[in-house]
Amino acid sequence: MPSRFFSSGAFSRELLDICSTSLGCPFRLLPCTLQGLLRSGSPLCAYSLLRGRKCPTSTVLCLTKGTHFEGALVQERKTFHAVLSCVKALVVLLAALFSVGASSSLVHAADSGLSIDISVFDQVVVNGTTERQPVPGVTVLVKTEAGVAVGEFVTGTGTGTVSVPVPEKAGYTVELVLSSLPSGMSLIDENKAIAVITKDAFTTSNKKVTFFTGSVGESGASAFERIAQRFADGVRLGLVIAMCSVGLSLIFGTTGLTNFAHGEMVAFGGLTMFLFNVTLGIPLLIAAPFVVAIGGLFGLAINGLVFAKLRNRGIGLVSQLVVSVGLSIMLRNIFLYQFGGRTKPFGDFSMQTAKSFGPVSMTPRDLTTAILSLIVLVAVALFLSRSRTGKAVRAVSDNPTLASSTGIDTQKIIRIVWFAGGALATLGGIFRGLDEQVGFDMGSKLIFLMFAGITLGGLGSAYGALIGGFFVGILVEMASLVVPAELKAAPALFILIVVLIVRPQGILGRKQRVG
Repeated sequence: MPSRFFSSGAFSRELLDICSTSLGCPFRLLPCTLQGLLRSGSPLCAYSLLRGRKCPTSTVLCLTKGTHFEGALVQERKTFHAVLSCVKALVVLLAALFSVGASSSLVHAADSGLSIDISVFDQVVVNGTTERQPVPGVTVLVKTEAGVAVGEFVTGTGTGTVSVPVPEKAGYTVELVLSSLPSGMSLIDENKAIAVITKDAFTTSNKKVTFFTGSVGESGASAFERIAQRFADGVRLGLVIAMCSVGLSLIFGTTGLTNFAHGEMVAFGGLTMFLFNVTLGIPLLIAAPFVVAIGGLFGLAINGLVFAKLRNRGIGLVSQLVVSVGLSIMLRNIFLYQFGGRTKPFGDFSMQTAKSFGPVSMTPRDLTTAILSLIVLVAVALFLSRSRTGKAVRAVSDNPTLASSTGIDTQKIIRIVWFAGGALATLGGIFRGLDEQVGFDMGSKLIFLMFAGITLGGLGSAYGALIGGFFVGILVEMASLVVPAELKAAPALFILIVVLIVRPQGILGRKQRVG
């Protein structure tokens, strides 16, 4: 050991501070004693002496790490323990913050409370026209999953609704007392007098339960009227699916990407319009052009920030597909966090009464959106077939390499396609929100119907997407005549499987050599 380390009293005092003060050793060594032990070259003596006085193990390690002691080692031990102290303090601080946050969350939950909003409405449905009136004075019983009574409540006058506070997110049963219904009134389905609520049903602090009394007049309609009504509903749905599918098909044709995040572009349109119309109070007709433009920029941003970078790095299409799935999940959860789990209507055109057009009933809002959807689709078809940019888009979609060799700026065309796809998806989200309210998952409910449409029409073909999406919408609504409403999308997905097996290129697609 170099003698300069032991001739310095400062060094010995430093070791004493480490071995006695900082680490809490109850036995203090004199500097001369410590120096003598170290000079003798026998760290075991120091080990035994400290060990007998029950010094911490870390002190032993400080004194016995090797046969040579370096000043740097001592400084390293001091630095390590200083950092360790800081880490401990940080952990304590974080624990305090989390405990305060948890306490505030509990206080907030206690203030806002959980509740079950129970409503009773009397309704009559005649050929698609629904009229509902609140039913006050109806008794409902609320029990926990274990059968413990939460209480007995009565629906209020004027609203037909009662809000029942519950202690926690858990399973509950809500029973409507049939004898408390007004004279001559009964549930449409008395088997549904008891509603079961699961713990997972509390996506927000309030859970809605609605009971309907009255009669369903549609059952008295003729088969022709029911078929005509479902066909009209299918046309409206098909126009929206076709509008959303065009951008998805063109993105696939120009980049080869199967974009599972396209459904979230639809949801983005509906939620952005809700923000403008309901939150900011801007009329829907004024806000619509701005929202569509924002949706186009959103699609352009997704391409520029994510997929363009992946293409430039040579990332394969399968990896890009996986990225699109992850992006879809991320955006959907962001929408859920910001918007909540409930569906909500726009502020404009939400309270309209259906009018009869022969055997078909439709609100003026639905008729207008159907006409506008048809106009937009015709405009898109004319743009692709007549304009120079549209022809370039079709050329890149058919054969990007050949189109690039003829002087077409394929990257510019891809950006145009992403902008147009985002704008059309946004417009489809607005129309869908007018039809069935706005929700965080409204796009994910349509994405597989869009895939079915573009697969049926022909992957990468804009015209095929128009035809396929329109046909899928009609098929989905017509299927509700023969299958439960919850399964009406199943036939369309079955068609998707059949087409992939029998004619993978779709109706308007062309056979291509692979490999």
